[in-house]
Amino acid sequence: METQLDPMKDDLPLMANTSYMLVKHYILDLDVDFKSKVIEGIIVLFFETGSQYRKTSSTGKEGCQSQFDETCKMSASELCHIPVTNVSACSSKMEYTDFAVCGKGEEDTPDKKGNHSNEEQASGISSSKDCCDIENHGNKDFLLVLDCCDLSVLKVEEVDVAAVSGIEKFTRSAKLTNVSKELENLRNRIVHELVTLPADRWKEQLYYFTRCSQAPGCGELLFTTGTWSLEIRKSGIQTPADFPHAIRIWYKTKPEGRSVTWTTDQSGRPCVYTMGSPINNRALFPCQEPPVALSTWQASVRTAAGFVVLMSGENSAEPVQLREGILSWYYYVTMPMPASTFTIAVGCWQEVKQQSFTAALQTNVEFSVPSSQADFRWHEEICGHVEYPCRFQNPAARLQAVIPYRVFAPCCLMERCEEHLLQLIPQCLSAAYITLGTHPFSRLDVLIVPSNFSSLGMASPHIIFLSQSVLPGGSHLCGTRLCHEIAHAWFGLAIGARDWTEEWLSEGFATFLEDIFWARAQQLSHDEVKGQQELKALLRWRRLRDEVQNSEEELQVLRPKKESTGEFSESGASIVKHGLKAEKIFMQVHYLKGYFLLRSLARTIGEASYLASLRKFVHKFHGQLVLSQDFLSMLLEDIPEQKESGLTVESIFQNWLDTSGIPKPLLEEGETWKQCQLVQQVSGEVTKWIQTNQRIRKSGKKKRKQDEAVFQKLLPDQLVLLLESLLEEKTLCPRILQCLEKTYQLREQDAEVRHRWCELVVKHKYMPGYGDVEKFLREDQAMGVYLYGELMVNEDVKQQELAHKCFSAAREHMDASSAKVVAEMLF
Repeated sequence: METQLDPMKDDLPLMANTSYMLVKHYILDLDVDFKSKVIEGIIVLFFETGSQYRKTSSTGKEGCQSQFDETCKMSASELCHIPVTNVSACSSKMEYTDFAVCGKGEEDTPDKKGNHSNEEQASGISSSKDCCDIENHGNKDFLLVLDCCDLSVLKVEEVDVAAVSGIEKFTRSAKLTNVSKELENLRNRIVHELVTLPADRWKEQLYYFTRCSQAPGCGELLFTTGTWSLEIRKSGIQTPADFPHAIRIWYKTKPEGRSVTWTTDQSGRPCVYTMGSPINNRALFPCQEPPVALSTWQASVRTAAGFVVLMSGENSAEPVQLREGILSWYYYVTMPMPASTFTIAVGCWQEVKQQSFTAALQTNVEFSVPSSQADFRWHEEICGHVEYPCRFQNPAARLQAVIPYRVFAPCCLMERCEEHLLQLIPQCLSAAYITLGTHPFSRLDVLIVPSNFSSLGMASPHIIFLSQSVLPGGSHLCGTRLCHEIAHAWFGLAIGARDWTEEWLSEGFATFLEDIFWARAQQLSHDEVKGQQELKALLRWRRLRDEVQNSEEELQVLRPKKESTGEFSESGASIVKHGLKAEKIFMQVHYLKGYFLLRSLARTIGEASYLASLRKFVHKFHGQLVLSQDFLSMLLEDIPEQKESGLTVESIFQNWLDTSGIPKPLLEEGETWKQCQLVQQVSGEVTKWIQTNQRIRKSGKKKRKQDEAVFQKLLPDQLVLLLESLLEEKTLCPRILQCLEKTYQLREQDAEVRHRWCELVVKHKYMPGYGDVEKFLREDQAMGVYLYGELMVNEDVKQQELAHKCFSAAREHMDASSAKVVAEMLF
């Protein structure tokens, strides 16, 4: 399949043949070296035979599964024990002398593209395939395909899990007639039993995964790397069922690899972190990227003392000193998740310590919990996912309004974190719990990431990255963004999209829910909630309108694959449409159209009924992958009366998800928000500013104190609307801009407000504000990309010099997609 893909195209290929073999568990053992900017080590992968092979095979999984079901009913002591002897016999069967295998010398032969040359390996694979075809009467060896990019793979081998002491408890009455063949089957059977252990034996499972990962190898495997994949085979093995189900890979990342970014934090200390790359984690470790490959993982990471390793893990890791100057950090996850959700951040982070206010706040929150829990108590015991230690089944977890949390930041930002962020976390967690119920994850770390982070936030299991841009200017932007990322614990993580092109299932829900969470976190009255949400809807409507006018139509469709959504090839490989398009990372259409669809449904059904349906959806589908129709069908089943009014899954597809532009039901709604009191207040202030501007222009520099207007204090979102409205004015004189900044202290406001201020500065060539623009482009890289375009479009020499100066200073550490988009604007 790889030869048919053009790596220069916008679509992201998912190469892994998950239909034949499905990874169930990863164990990573890594060293982080800041001098060479390389992460190096070993990954062990444990597999199950995939669904496609099980369907076509007359033997194998079906029999194994029923056999395992019976085993589940037995206690551990009742399992049959088989003494495993002579395990070393397996290693003598591997004969590779005729082929170039395992990339010997690969490390020293970089090609022009920066990938290590695999010509020698490829020819070796080719010749061995020919040989195998002859030996097996035309049958080819089975090829395991993993997603892999920008990695130097050094060696691949089969793991002899049967050599682990005590592992015989995972085997039953096996008669070893053909010792070599039976040992291979025994190893795969051990892996099968291990990956399918019941959830209540998860500690034992992790223990034996670790033991197996340390077992000796029993033969190197042939492999070759391509632009997007790692292909592995074992000579003479023709089926996934017979292919080794535990393999070990030695590899190292490349400094230019696109899954992690090596940079410095705001205190000038080195750090590395996964920044949500379009290629996900395939340049961090070989993996299966398709969402269907839900897996658990364990990771041990070693780095120099002084560095802190944060990771998506259920435990709050404590470092262990291995030798002087070297610490090891260990994390694990028992809830199966896509490999793309694995997150790591290594830096000189400092923990911002909790204060005594949390205890008092938690007491206040518990008061409102029972009523919100009551409406889904009836089906709390039903889980539709594969077995794992689920918090929805845990009585204590179901009553936990605030999960344990920690905040980390560079030392220079600790005071800012203490000011707002630390206090907001328990409020937002409680609000989320009151709205949706049980937190899917047992703990939360929040990290303020370096300034080159290309987004305001990113959620992963057990950890949230926040941009430093959310910290200044009060609690509003920090709170709303925190609520957005917390919402992803349910929508995006606990419930994932089966097809990544349906991003709205994650971002639309998080955008809708951030308003609900934030209103509850602030404990607003009903009228205050309504006013703020209508103001927010108007701002989002304006943003959607502008984006639709200035973007490619095909990028505006929420379900771009339409009826083919969720489909993949026979092997399991597929593509993410437009997944590599640099501009797409800055588009908001899947956030905004998704939000407006959910808002429309909530208004149709009624918010209380709608939120009850959301809780029902969470309980039915947590731990699973969904498509749009799964949510819409369940929702419409609860309100059969809506079918008579023409609200169907098909009509929603047609009006909202399958077409570009602004959805028809939304076209006339924009006018209604203008009647909102908060919006009316802004309109009055805009009129005052325009009139003042006209008076100043007519009277020149003369001041007339008696004519000076009195301006009202505005909320942050009102300020955004005010500045956006003033941006529509053709000219604003310098004195008005000076007065505007002074009246609202714009330099002290949050990043959303300052961004609009910078746009006004650029549009009107207000030179006293150029320092604000430079500061914004340096410190708010998550939001400043399109300011570069505005600096260039005016064709003003000083503004263009400013753009080039800022880009030159930031380019080295800038996110790759951001740098590409800015470079296209500037050169």
